[in-house]
This record gives sequence, C-alpha cells and structure tokens, in this order.
Amino acid sequence: MFLSYVLFFVRTQSVSVIFLLHVLLTEAITELPSCKESDYHFEYTDCDVLGSRWRVAIPNKPETCTGLPDPVKGTHCTFTCNEGEYLDMSTQQCQKCTEGTYSLGTGVAFDEWDSLPTGFISHGISMNLGDTHINCSNSTWIPKGDYIASNTDECTSTLSYAVSLKKPGSVSFQYFYPDNHMFFEFYVQNDQCQSTDSQRRWMKISESDWDVHYIELNSGNNVLYWRTTGFSLAANTAKPVLLKNIAISGVSYTSECFHCKPGTYSDKRGAAHCIPCPANSYSNKGATVCQPCEADKYSGIGSGTCLQRPPCKTTDYFYTHTPCDSSGQTQLMYKWIEPKICSESVEGAVPLPASGEMMACPPCNPGFFSNNTSNCEPCPHGFYSNGTECSECPAGTEPDMGFEYKWWNKMPSNMRSTVFSSEYRSTERSTGWEVAGEYIYTTPSNQDSDYTMLTLTVPGYSLPNSLKEDNDRAQLSRITFVFETQCTADCKLQFMAGQNEWSNIVESWSGTTGKQSYSYLIKSNSTVSFTWGFQRTGIFSTANEYSSDYAKIYSVHVTNVIGGVASECRQCALAAVDSDSACVPCPPGHYMLNGTGVCKSCPSNTIIRPEQPIGEKACIPCGPNTYSNEGRSVCMSDCTLSLHHKGEMLNYDFFTLANVTGFQSSPRFTSKGLQYFHHFSVALCGTENRPLASCVENVTESKRDVKGYLCQSTIVPSEVRGQSVVSSQPFSIGDTLIGVTTDSKFDDISSLDGNFPVESELPDVIFYYRSRETTQACKNGRSASIRLRCDPTVTLKNHVSLPSNCSEGTCDGCSFHFLWRSPYACPLCSERNYKEIVSACIQGIQRTTYVWQQPLRCTGGVSLPPQKISACVTLDFWLKFGVSIGTMAAILLITISCYFWKRTRKLQYKYSKLMMTAGDKECELPAADSCAIMEGEDAEDDLIYLSKKSFFTKIKSFSRERTSDGFDSVPLKSSAAQEMEMN
Repeated sequence: MFLSYVLFFVRTQSVSVIFLLHVLLTEAITELPSCKESDYHFEYTDCDVLGSRWRVAIPNKPETCTGLPDPVKGTHCTFTCNEGEYLDMSTQQCQKCTEGTYSLGTGVAFDEWDSLPTGFISHGISMNLGDTHINCSNSTWIPKGDYIASNTDECTSTLSYAVSLKKPGSVSFQYFYPDNHMFFEFYVQNDQCQSTDSQRRWMKISESDWDVHYIELNSGNNVLYWRTTGFSLAANTAKPVLLKNIAISGVSYTSECFHCKPGTYSDKRGAAHCIPCPANSYSNKGATVCQPCEADKYSGIGSGTCLQRPPCKTTDYFYTHTPCDSSGQTQLMYKWIEPKICSESVEGAVPLPASGEMMACPPCNPGFFSNNTSNCEPCPHGFYSNGTECSECPAGTEPDMGFEYKWWNKMPSNMRSTVFSSEYRSTERSTGWEVAGEYIYTTPSNQDSDYTMLTLTVPGYSLPNSLKEDNDRAQLSRITFVFETQCTADCKLQFMAGQNEWSNIVESWSGTTGKQSYSYLIKSNSTVSFTWGFQRTGIFSTANEYSSDYAKIYSVHVTNVIGGVASECRQCALAAVDSDSACVPCPPGHYMLNGTGVCKSCPSNTIIRPEQPIGEKACIPCGPNTYSNEGRSVCMSDCTLSLHHKGEMLNYDFFTLANVTGFQSSPRFTSKGLQYFHHFSVALCGTENRPLASCVENVTESKRDVKGYLCQSTIVPSEVRGQSVVSSQPFSIGDTLIGVTTDSKFDDISSLDGNFPVESELPDVIFYYRSRETTQACKNGRSASIRLRCDPTVTLKNHVSLPSNCSEGTCDGCSFHFLWRSPYACPLCSERNYKEIVSACIQGIQRTTYVWQQPLRCTGGVSLPPQKISACVTLDFWLKFGVSIGTMAAILLITISCYFWKRTRKLQYKYSKLMMTAGDKECELPAADSCAIMEGEDAEDDLIYLSKKSFFTKIKSFSRERTSDGFDSVPLKSSAAQEMEMN
C-alpha cells in the first residue's frame, strides 16, 4: 500500500498527495484509529496535459486517523454539472440540490454582503501629488447587506477577486452607477497580466435602475477588478457605485449547494437560484417557504425579518384627483402611501381623511381637447388648442409643436415617478411625485434621505418648416419649467438632462426657493430625458423630521418635440401657389414681415435671430470689426483688424493665434487633497468652417462634447484610466462673437482694466463673446473677454494669464476675463517702425542701412529695405581743395589790402597838402581845382610814383589811356619832372 502511494505521487506530482505521503509516513510510526467518512473529504488533483485527474481523500484534521481510501481515477477535467446540481464526490455523479439550497453548476455566486466574502480584497490606493501625500487606506468598498458600495471620496478604491477557471467561462454582476462625478471601471487580468479590452472596461451610467454587465473569461487564472475614483469638486461628495449578485462560471465543479440567504427560499429540488419573499413575509437562511408577518408587523420584499408597524401620521398619506367624469367633475382623494407600513389601530394613529369632495376639472393642457368622456386627447396635426377645443392653424402659419403641461389632473403618459434610497437604489415606493390639479408635488417618503425622481421622456426634436434645417444657430429645443421648494433642512432639488434618468446634473437648488422659472437650451437630439430629483436631507435618518418639506412643479414646456401637440401657431413664409401654400423657410438673411409672411432682406452685416425671424428686430447687427457669414447666421472675424490710434493707422493680423488653443488655471485642491485644474479651450477667430474649441467629458461613455469659441472643463490628473487626465463638467463660455474693439467695456461686458494694467502706448485688442446657455446663477448667460496685448518679450505663443484676484478666470462664475500676451498680438510693421543709418564715406563708397526702432512693437508687415550703396567724395579731396582755395583767397586778400593801403597813403598826402595851402590864406576859400596842371601842382608827386609803378598801377594806367569818350589821356610833364626822368 505504501508503494502504491509512492507510485501515485510520482505519476501525479500533486501537492495533496505529498500531504498523504506525510500522513503514511507518520502511520508507520504511530498506530491511529481507522478513518470514518466524517474524518475526510475528497478533492481532485491538478489536471495533467491530457485532462486527467485523480480523486484523493484528504483528512479533515491531520494525524487523527488512518486507512484513507485509495486514490481513484477522477472525472475528466471538462466534466461539469448543470445549474441546480452539485458533484457528489463519493460517487462522482451530479446530484440535484435539495429544497432550500441552490447551485450554479460550474459557477459560484455572491449575493450576501453582510461581510466581505472569502477571496475578495478591497483596498484604497494612496496618492502622491507633488509634496502632498494622501492616505487612502480607509477608502474601501463597504458591504451593505444586499450589495456592496464603493468609496465616495477622491481616492481610488479597488475591489478584486481571483478565480481559476478549468474551462472558458463568464462573469456577470448587477451594478448601479448614477453619478458621472464617479469614475468606474471593471477589467480582468489573466495569467499573462493582460487586461480586457480597454474600450469595454469603462462602465456606462445606469439607465434607470440596476444594470447587468456580462463578460466572457478565458480558462486559467483570472483576477477581476472593480475600481472607482471619485472627483466631485462641489461641496457634496459623489454618489457611490453599488454592486450585487456577482456570478462566475467556468470553475471545475461545485461539490455542494448553497443555502438560500434570509429573505429568500427554494421550494423545489434542483434550484439554480432562490426566490425573494413577498412583502409582509420573511424567511431564515435555507428556507423552503416564507412565513407571513404578524398583523402588527410588516416587511418589504426579500426581507429576513418583520418590523413593528408605526402609528399612521399625516405624512403617510397624500392627496390626488380622480380623472374627470362625463360631467366635468373630479374627486379629491386621499390615499395611503404604498406599500402601507403604518397601523391605523395603534394608539395615536391618524386616520385617513375622507375622500369624495367634488370639484370642477381643470381644463386640458394646451394642445389637447376634452372629448365626450371628459378625457383629454391631442389635437390632430395642423391644429392647435389652448386646452378647450382644437382650431386649425390659419393660412400663412404652422403649428408650434411641443409639450406644455400646466394642469395636473393626471400624470402625463411620458412621465413617471420613482423613489430611491439615499444611496440611489430602488425602493418599493411607487409614489414619489403626485398630481394635484394646479401642480405636481413630492409626497412624503419612508426616509428623509430618500430621493424622489420625476422623469420626462421625449422621442426627439424637429425644427419647424419656417426655420432652415442646416441653420446651426437655430434653437433645436428649449425646456422651461416653473417650480418652488419649501424646506426646513438642507433639501435639494436637482434638474438633470441627457440620455437617461441618471444624466448630467444641469442645475440644482438648495433650501427654500420661491416660485420661479428656469429654462434650459437643448442642443442635441440625444438629450431625450429630463429628471427632477428632490431630497429632503443628505443625512440618513429614520426619524422623518422633514417629511413636510416639498417641491412643486407648476408647468413644463418643451418646444419642437417630435410627436408633440400645438398650443399656438407661428407665422411662416409661404411657397408658391402651386405648392398648396406650404410653409417654407425664408432665404438666408431674410425676415418675415409681421402679419404677411412676406420675406424681406435684412440690412447688410446683420444676422438673423436663432428663433423664428419675424419683424425687423429679428435682424441683429454684427458688432464692431465683425461681419456676417453668407447664411447670415453668425458674426465672424477674419483675424484682421485696422484701427486709428493717435493719428496713425494700426493694422493687425491674428491668424497665428487663430488655431485652437488650450490653457489652464493654477492648481486647486479638494478637501481630500485631490488636485484639479480648470482647463480652457479657445478658438479666437477665423473662417466659418474652422475647427471650434472643444471641451469633452471622458469620465463616462457618454463623451459629452461642448463646442464653441470658448469653453471650460475641469481636469483631474490621473493614471487610473491609463491616460494623463480625467476631464469632466464641460460648459460653454462663448458660442457667439459679439465684437472686436479696443474699448474696455462693450455690450455690458467689462474687461477689468484694473486686473490688466496698461504697459505700453499700444492699445489692447479685446474679443468679446457670449453664450446662450443660462444657469441659475447666470440668468443672462455667460460672457467672456480675451484681451490681446502686444508683448515682443514673450517666447511662448500661448501665454494666457487670468485676473490676479480671480484665479479661476471669473469672479462671479458668469463673466470670464483673460489676458493673452504674444508678439503676434502686435500691429503689423510699417515704415514708421524702422530708421536709416548712413555710414561714413570710405574710399568713395557710402552705405545706408535700415534697422528696427527699439523697443520693437510690431510683427510681420513690411520688411526692412535692403542696404543701399552710393558713390561719395572722400575727406582728403575736400581738404586739399579747401587748402588750395584758401591759399588763393589769402593771396588775393593780401594783394587787395596792399592796394588799398597805398591808395590811402596817396589820399593822406593830398589831404595834408590841401591843409597846408589853406593855412597861408586863412580867410580865403581854396580855389576850385582845374582840369589842367597848373604850374608847380603835383608835378613832384607824380614823378615820384611814376618812377615806381606797381603791376596793378600799370593795369590801372592802361585802363585809363583811353577815356570813354574816345580820347587819349596823356599826362603832362613839368620841366622838373623831365629833368628828373632824364637823370
């Protein structure tokens, strides 16, 4: 026998047989009693390459008995049992489960979550954000009885389970995922650590209630991961993800059946699952039948215990109206909230008020009419109604299709009411909102933390014939509702819009709010569901202290709905007579004259309002430095600008800045320490078909995308999705360009000069935008201004800064302001921006060079002229020429000076002689000069000078040889002179 076990060990190499070998060796030393069937159990060895295995006996307690059964050939590894069966290891045959138990055959199921089942591991992943360390050890999945709930903070929490499959199998589970502020993924890793397809791992938002997810598994080892990360950046935390009923198939076998959990039962053999107990009954674990609760107790569906019925209160019933009868009367009815859990017979209980008070029925809702049975029916196509009778739309008009509810005698067929618990799981309540004639209101709930939901579903939208289908600015649809809330605690009313009941939260109101109207612009045909959710308090409590708090909705109006009804008719343009006067859209750039349906062209550079264009006021002029497109639907800027500034013409070209640009705010942190940013995307200007700025939500598969000139989203750095960031909460800041100017205030938008002080003489160019999307805080929509400032020192093209006192780009959440510094924001260069520098004349060559004036505050435009080269005369030539001229001038000056000096001497001599002659005859006047030479007059003087004539004197004498009258002048000589000459 010992040898046979050794041979068996060699053949199978099983860990279990190693243990048996140890037991046999021990038996050789110590005598033990013989083993009974209760002392051991059977297990299979690992499968070999041929798919064979052995069945061996394993003692429940080692070294307690001897004489274990010999190993025998086991079933083939592919052997399986059907659902509701288990493998009897003693006979190796499949047997049916007994009553009170169930089996998945080759699978395992986890439907009890009082504690974390064996094999499941949950842990939080701590994060290191720069110098900040966030401890997430307490962020785990928490069992809640029927389900397990994820974390709700900013940490990442993982729930994992490892399973070994002997053949290809599957995993399925139910989940509830209502909040897009929670990131939720499910994936599987196999033996090679390869994950499932990345496109299938991101879970979809729940449609309305629990959804089922199914995925196939490969044979071998598989590790299942459910991972969540919350990043709710508002005051409230994200709502948890819920899991239940996890089932895995493909395990080798199950050797036992599972007992039904409390609140369920199985009354037949071979059950694959257990049946929940009905309301007002209960069951224990492994029950085959449910037991009814006592008369003074109650229970919900699938309950393991019964609870004592409390005394009825005024919050346990509600009032409503019966449908109108043939006489146009309705009854005021009081009804218990179902399921009824209170007792009317207990001391202190409040009885149900008497019903039956008759009152006149309210009229039908617009677009409906009352038939002979007092039921409201929709008007035929082409007719309209104010709620009384239908009338055909006059010629030149068309019905304004939609849904308008303002009388609430009956819940509309496309509305439904549900109630969810504080963790957004469905309850047994069937009444959350109830009609009450003039309004629909929230009825009391079992717990103040319950969420009462009212959902309106529409099939889709269609623009009327009077609006052009390809008009991208045409208002696809709009929903408007009037509401009020009355609260004594921290109640909240949320309005959600999207593809299903658990859609994106559009707006929320906290506390008591007076009667008011709210409108939401519908931009996509995928937005077909609208939900109002009301919660009295976020704190879990069974005391029902705030059951008297309520929310009321007085009216709901949705426009342009497919299959809707008409409450009025709108004007439209008419086609030709042979087209049966059908309504047609006006040509682009035209509006309809009021009362005629005739189309008339709008003035130049104007656009048509998105809603129906009636009257001249439908033409909206484009703002400064913008122009209308060909279809007259939007105002645009071609990224160029010309303006006068201090007597100069400045020309700009922003084409380099026109590409879609992204930038973000400074980092911010949640209370848990999660870092996030506000990311902005800008498409400054450009042609009509240019790419628009886009902000996307990549948390869920909805991939909501917001496009426009300027938009914002919130990004969280994260690696849990295998990408750098998680983007959420996108919204439009500017989808319309309203003007480009240098003025700091335009169309009631101020660009905050104080936050962006002027740094140069050049003006800032400001682009102004508006968004049509309104919110509770921004009733007139959002607006934005982008201030372009010339800054040649900036090296980055996208250097955008936010106001210093508004780090998120806005101080009020409605008006956004940005400063964009760039050298490409400078005006185009012109001749005034450069100067010329003339070089010295070198070797007869002179160069003229052009350079930019500094600091340079222009870009592009004209280029610097090329260098000019010209001939010139050098300084040496002019110096020599100047010296020569100077020398000649000096000689001439000296000669002239000598001449006048001699002339002066001669005059002095004559004057002296004249004075001497006047002295002899004191009382006589001098005699007149004679033209003849008198005896003794000047003879001597002339002789003296004639003997020494200079060159100039000779010239002068020569010139005097002949007078002007043609006679020669011959000097006469005296005898004395002749004698002197002879000598």
